[in-house]
Amino acid sequence: MAKRRNTPFKFRFPDFIFILLIIISGLFLGFSSGSFILNFKNIGFSIFSSLDKGVHYVVDGVVDSVHAVGELHRLKKDYEALLVKVENYEEMKRTNADIRKENERLKEQLDYSTSRDEKNIPCQIISRDLDNTFSYFTIDKGSVNGIKKNMPVIAIQNGNQGLVGKVIQVGTFTSQVMPIYNSNNIVSVRIQNTRDLGLVNGMGSQDQPLFLQYIRKRVVDELNIGDAVVTSGENDNYMKDVPVGTISKITILDYNSSLNIELQPVIDFARLENVIVVNQKELNDRK
Repeated sequence: MAKRRNTPFKFRFPDFIFILLIIISGLFLGFSSGSFILNFKNIGFSIFSSLDKGVHYVVDGVVDSVHAVGELHRLKKDYEALLVKVENYEEMKRTNADIRKENERLKEQLDYSTSRDEKNIPCQIISRDLDNTFSYFTIDKGSVNGIKKNMPVIAIQNGNQGLVGKVIQVGTFTSQVMPIYNSNNIVSVRIQNTRDLGLVNGMGSQDQPLFLQYIRKRVVDELNIGDAVVTSGENDNYMKDVPVGTISKITILDYNSSLNIELQPVIDFARLENVIVVNQKELNDRK
């Protein structure tokens, strides 16, 4: 039996012409009926509308981004301006508070100055002697203002009157004051409730207590922590009954007939800014 051979497929030219004619006929038929035109229009509309929509979204996105950046920049500027306003407001509040405190201090001095019989000269501390642990300070009034050597100096602090020291040197426009915490400044005082007489001097520093001497041991039972100590008014040195300090510690020494007493000053010298120099020789002009 003879073997069958596979014959390869051949695309003949007449077949190609036949297929081409069928395609051309179909195209003419489609154009003549308008269906192809309609389809092309639909396809074109879909394509271009999609493109337009995409472009619209892109443009809107870009515009929104630009607006967002502009808005963010504006908000940042507004925020920075607001911060400046807040800082200015806080500074204004601090300034107003400082002014109110200063006015209160000055009013205290003025009220005290006009209430006393002696002539008073309100002053401001302008410098302190750093070489001697604030043992001296300078005030802004001098001889032209009527200040003289050895005049007592007091202060009003938080509504309380207290002894500061005395004038030891007078210039034309400024004066030097030796405060009571200076170890060289000795003040004659009395314990207010017992009226016992003693002497007070400082230990050379505004951060240390004052030292009260010559109070007899036998009165120890009459003394209490917190008792007030005031100027005695003797020796024409300081006015009488000006508060100096309060008893903070009492020590009994076997070898000494007197008590060792420490005082807490009435005046907080670290915060002292304004003082009053008192002229005990002249009366206050209240006109």
